[in-house]
Amino acid sequence: MTLIRSRMATIAAAATLGLTTMCVTLAGCSDNAPAPNLALLSSHPNLVSGGDTLVSVAVPSGRAATDLVVTLNGAEVTGSFQPDPQNPSQHRGLVTGLRAGSNTMTASIGGEVARLELTNYPRSGPMLSGPHITPYICQTDQYFLPDGTTLGPALDANCSAPTNVQYVYKSSADGTFKPMPGVTTLPGDVATTAILTGATVPYVVRLETGTIDRGVYHIAILHDPTSEPTPSPVARPKGWNRRLIWLHGFGCTGGWYHQGTTTGSLDGVLRPRSGDLGLAFNVLNDGRLKEGYALASNTLSHPSVSCNPILAGEGTAMTKERFIEGYGTPLFTASAGSSGGAYSSLQIADAFPGLFDGILISSVFPDALSIGLSGLDARLLTHYFRTRPTAFTRAQQQALGGYITPTALVGSANQSGRTDPINGRADNPGYIPGSWKAVSNRVAEPVPVDRRYHPVTNRTAARPTIFDLNVNVYGRDPVTGFAHRPYDNTGVQYGLEVLNAGTISVKQFLDLNEKIGGYDQDANYVATRTQADEAAIRRAYQSGIHLGGGGGLASIPIFDYGNYSDDTADYHLQWYHFATRERLVKANGDASNFVFWRGQGRRSTDPIVPPSRPWGVFEQWMTALKNDMGPGTERDKVLRNKPAAAIDGCYAKDEAFTLIPEAQVFGTSGSGCNTLWPASSNPRKVAGGPLAADTLKCQLKPVSPSDYTVSFSDAERARLSAIFPAGVCDWNQPGVGQARVVPWASFGPSPDNLIFDVTKP
Repeated sequence: MTLIRSRMATIAAAATLGLTTMCVTLAGCSDNAPAPNLALLSSHPNLVSGGDTLVSVAVPSGRAATDLVVTLNGAEVTGSFQPDPQNPSQHRGLVTGLRAGSNTMTASIGGEVARLELTNYPRSGPMLSGPHITPYICQTDQYFLPDGTTLGPALDANCSAPTNVQYVYKSSADGTFKPMPGVTTLPGDVATTAILTGATVPYVVRLETGTIDRGVYHIAILHDPTSEPTPSPVARPKGWNRRLIWLHGFGCTGGWYHQGTTTGSLDGVLRPRSGDLGLAFNVLNDGRLKEGYALASNTLSHPSVSCNPILAGEGTAMTKERFIEGYGTPLFTASAGSSGGAYSSLQIADAFPGLFDGILISSVFPDALSIGLSGLDARLLTHYFRTRPTAFTRAQQQALGGYITPTALVGSANQSGRTDPINGRADNPGYIPGSWKAVSNRVAEPVPVDRRYHPVTNRTAARPTIFDLNVNVYGRDPVTGFAHRPYDNTGVQYGLEVLNAGTISVKQFLDLNEKIGGYDQDANYVATRTQADEAAIRRAYQSGIHLGGGGGLASIPIFDYGNYSDDTADYHLQWYHFATRERLVKANGDASNFVFWRGQGRRSTDPIVPPSRPWGVFEQWMTALKNDMGPGTERDKVLRNKPAAAIDGCYAKDEAFTLIPEAQVFGTSGSGCNTLWPASSNPRKVAGGPLAADTLKCQLKPVSPSDYTVSFSDAERARLSAIFPAGVCDWNQPGVGQARVVPWASFGPSPDNLIFDVTKP
């Protein structure tokens, strides 16, 4: 049994959910083995949820299926299995009745037995994200469905609600989605659609809504209830092309500690979306549904509802498990998202290998943490400039931030609000001359006021920060009880690059670094630099809260198709795209599986690139990849099936969105694409940091004259040493605590890959 458990741990760590069969038999996993092959299709064996699981049993050649006996915890469940119509040697069954915790399943023919050890967790979770975050406001009674009803009042403290199935159809008269009046007769104005397989079916959508892991999920799939049986893994809907798209919401702008009233995809209004998958988050996406795609989402992977990537991954795994159990195994699962949906796609794909087989993203950030940390640097600069308005010219201020527009620094600084627990803070009421705006945080809506943090009157209440929402990873400061913060600016020489370029003087450089300061646990300015907890930093890397790129992202297609706003006050900047690619290079040696189409405006007056352009290339790549049964690793297959059109380039500024093939190099000049779409930098890179922005806390080295192209007087050198008594950042060394992501890392209660338990000293 110990050998089996060890083997299962190895399989679970490497398996691809829904695609790679996870099998354990006493005699091995060959089709010619004397024992049947026993496999879980819907989840890893150690991460089953909800008391049921989809199981496959392959009857060995020469054996009679009538002799097969399957048991769960000693009770026979053979009757749950049916032959797969598309592969009769495979028997599939949804096995129910798993007890909480450990379970044993066996499949036997004659005296030969295959055995599988399973661990089952509640449908409400958690499995590996650590203790439930509190407070948590249930909102099932505010979650509207297509017929105008809601999911109803929560059934328990975990915000559970009954699963709801409704049907909508696309009208041939006006092209809108409408609720089906019944499930026995098709409406007279129902449209039809030809899916990718060539089949033509009524355009009727089955919309399943329910609660999983305390989030609300949607599954949308073409299914005609008037002529087809209830969907199952052996009765797949005729309108499903066996491809699944996972959608996310937008970014971490606050409002956490609640269940959510939208997945970022459906808000009770039936609006078919045919546009950009990254920008239109609706599971009723006409462009993909009409082709036969299934679409799914969960409020937990909508960062504006829950800015917790570990919980997002857990909720995605549990919801995908439900999908496979209800509809069958997809050929592939693609994740599509923009901005917050982009980093959700990246982080889940990397930290939870196998959930996504490819991602199509735009307005890219590597993770929400990178936005917040860069915002904290920018906020320190805006604070310094506000308190010393004559210390630097406006052009110098812009150069110190690294931005190509003067207001972009403020746009970035405003994003530090997601790290600030003080509701309604304003550093500078009104405006600083020259359109430098106030920095303010995000309010923790809809958490009641009496349950929100206040630094004096309510210090134990909910703190609306990306750190406190991830306290299960970061751990708690034993003095304050707040989550540790991974922000650290010890040794950072702000403005080093522009000093060496002669843009600022030595005197200005010294004054800035002497007075830049840092933050306390409440994000208040303090005179001293900030030091982060090193254990919390290490877990940020291991968990994937800080994107590393060396997990699941190493071997799936990644398609970044643009969006440009460096010439506005927006914070969706090009350096984040380059940082994402650079992390892949550092983790895997190259980024050959990453395609970068650069450019395209974000302003309302700018045209938007037709979504069919990137989607068509991405879809071709994914289909070829999953039909490749040849030898080699998954990464080998990804690269050899890469379409000829999947090349790096940038959009010309023309009506046709002509793609200019060109290697994408970070900068503002030196190439045609950099001339068209110059890329902003950021304060930490201007301080000498890496483009990858992957050093949360730098290793220090002694102050050295070789770091500077300018001369210091004796008094200035003494002042520099006093500013940095422990040394300055050595950007040539890995960051303190820097580590690779641990795939499927646990923060409890799962003991597998457990790297931290916040409940234990």
